[in-house]
Amino acid sequence: MDGAKSQNAEELTPDSSAESALTSTPGEEPGGLDLILDIPLRVSVELGRTKILVQDLLKLHKGSVIELNKLAGEALEVLVNDRVVARGEVIVINEKFGIRLIDIVSHAQRIRELGA
Repeated sequence: MDGAKSQNAEELTPDSSAESALTSTPGEEPGGLDLILDIPLRVSVELGRTKILVQDLLKLHKGSVIELNKLAGEALEVLVNDRVVARGEVIVINEKFGIRLIDIVSHAQRIRELGA
């Protein structure tokens, strides 16, 4: 009879497999978040874009200026594997450049961009 009671208690417990997958510790569940933590991603920041002819590219030298399609002060795009995931602005800390994120692209926007 004790076996029947424990079986009924297990049946009444809500299925929390999705929640436990996110909170599992290494080696606990094969479907946990730890599976993807070591996947390398290419992160880049785009100031702007331009098209340039090869002959003009060969004429570039130190001090040359290349016009981009964005205005000064306009938000930069943060890309992960060539997909925009955030926008930000340039900051300087201790003479090193960084980016302050000002907008994170929503999940719905990222899905829409996949279809484009």
